[in-house]
Amino acid sequence: MNILITGASRGIGAAAYALLKSRGHDVVGHSTRGGSELIGGDLEDSEAPSLIWDAAIDRLDGKIDVLVNNAGIYETADETASDEDWQRAWARTMTINLQSAADLCRLAIRHFRETGGGRIVNISSRAAYRGDSPQHWHYAASKAGMIGMTKSIARGYASEGILAFAVTPGFTVSEMTADYLEGRGGAKILAEIPLGRVASTDEVAEVIRWAATEAPPSATGAVIDVNGASYVR
Repeated sequence: MNILITGASRGIGAAAYALLKSRGHDVVGHSTRGGSELIGGDLEDSEAPSLIWDAAIDRLDGKIDVLVNNAGIYETADETASDEDWQRAWARTMTINLQSAADLCRLAIRHFRETGGGRIVNISSRAAYRGDSPQHWHYAASKAGMIGMTKSIARGYASEGILAFAVTPGFTVSEMTADYLEGRGGAKILAEIPLGRVASTDEVAEVIRWAATEAPPSATGAVIDVNGASYVR
């Protein structure tokens, strides 16, 4: 399969990128700065989704079978901030986490209609269902929006062979979270997880791989939790 995955430079995205490539798929990755293998593009720029999509189409000889929307940010927005800072934080998070994913989904659907179908895998978060900290309303809201978008796509386009799935990780161990887990914050996080540990990026990547390449068509619209039963819907 020909696969485009955004946010592939680190964490879950890098793990999914490596796993999908190791299974023989032709994978194009994206990151904000780009690199020797990755397409560059700042998703805060409204033109970036189209530019990233076109670059991926060129690298994949004109055909994409799977879009994985993984790119996202997790920045604070305290209610005590100035109006300007508050609104800037909300706009940036919504643009990168939700609007850019929606733009790429739209491009994918148009393409899939021409090529006979395809798959979309949107990486949301446990926060979409259980919420997040008082400093992260906007993050939880953006990820909840991604769930609504995924289900709407699944319902609206299944008859055309266009499938959509969402993956909702909880706290995930990566290079970005290792220090926090080893410090005082780690004990509180682990106490909330019945499994007794946080998910690894490789575990989340395996769920992404399954949804992108093997999940049966009847599973379209599914939201797959990867949180060690820390939140059970």
